[in-house]
Amino acid sequence: MKIAVLSGKGGTGKTLVSVNLAAVAKTSTYIDCDVEEPNGHLFFKPKDIIEEEISVKIPKVDGNLCSGCRRCVEFCKFNALAYIKEKLIVFEDICHSCGGCILLCPEKALTEKEKVIGRVQKGTSEQVTVYTGILNPGEPSGIPIIKKLLDENEHERSKTIFIDCPPGSACIVMESIKDADYCILVAEPTLFGVHNLNMVYELVKLFNKPFGVVLNKCLDGENPSEKFCIEKDIRILGRIPFDNELGSLNSNAEIAVRKSEKYRTIFSSLLEDVKKEVHHETTSDS
Repeated sequence: MKIAVLSGKGGTGKTLVSVNLAAVAKTSTYIDCDVEEPNGHLFFKPKDIIEEEISVKIPKVDGNLCSGCRRCVEFCKFNALAYIKEKLIVFEDICHSCGGCILLCPEKALTEKEKVIGRVQKGTSEQVTVYTGILNPGEPSGIPIIKKLLDENEHERSKTIFIDCPPGSACIVMESIKDADYCILVAEPTLFGVHNLNMVYELVKLFNKPFGVVLNKCLDGENPSEKFCIEKDIRILGRIPFDNELGSLNSNAEIAVRKSEKYRTIFSSLLEDVKKEVHHETTSDS
């Protein structure tokens, strides 16, 4: 079972939810796909870390073979190639590694070379296997790292997998949720929170994914995100209160379910509700 945790912006609480669900599930896998700013490892503090560099293939030019036909330049929709002063130039930072220019070149002046864009780390924290993707600063896309993270667990069936997605609804989020069995949307109790909730709501609807909402930072009084869920007939999976205990645990990078009976109960109940929802969806589709 693969559960993706999303939010419309950073700081809403998706790492809080995914980390604590993975911890309370005990034998589980946590995957941090927020490769631009991963922070799940700060809570888990994994041991026995194994690291692997992630590379992409980009074109390399042999100026002696290039005839200046410009076919590669005309083909590239990302403008990663230019022919200036009788010289073919590759702009590596905007190349999408599609390989089309290499296939098109009639003179075989273009070959491939490896470019390291980041790394993947694997470690353990008690019974949780922790995967972390880290994109090198300045790199334009973390999708190859996310693919590697998810491919590592593609055939894993014995564990519940929690995917901590990047914030927002861009292509890196789409890559993170495409194989998920269920999506948890995390929302704040503000009008701005409703705007961000709507972004990920539209995304999971587009991907036809079963989903529910966790309302975070709940206070007494009106909750615009809760009102949005009621109006859209969205399942509310749980509510996490805004309180000093949780704030203190988070600021000290502590996993709440490992330190507090109150939050162990909250997240255990949330996990059971999610499992029931996944089971319901699976039985409905069969």
